[in-house]
Amino acid sequence: QVQLVESGGGLVQAGDSLRLSCAASGRTFSSYAVAWFRQTPGKEREFVAANNWSGGNTYYVESVKGRFTISRDNAKNTVYLQMNSLKSEDTAVYYCAADPSPPKCSGSGCYPKLETYEYAYWGQGTQVTVSS
Repeated sequence: QVQLVESGGGLVQAGDSLRLSCAASGRTFSSYAVAWFRQTPGKEREFVAANNWSGGNTYYVESVKGRFTISRDNAKNTVYLQMNSLKSEDTAVYYCAADPSPPKCSGSGCYPKLETYEYAYWGQGTQVTVSS
């Protein structure tokens, strides 16, 4: 069992930066796939960024490419989401997710986990509000 706790959310102005943290406890998750999702009222939880294996590629939703960076510190059992040049449309509750199962791979490579159902463990969420 893995427990995830997010922190770092808050109220900022458009153009500002925030760094979200997700601390994992219970098991070492260096081999876990990790990701960030976000959700606004009345909408489904959407994928934001993923790092599906330590040292592997990172993946981002198009709307945050070039502004957000996902990273992990396995020694601290922590995942980060650095968010720069924030926009009002980034306002949401941000959730950290982790999953221990290996990615699906084929001869052309391994496929990132981009869907909520692919992750077994979730944090409680942290609110990010960007005022314009």
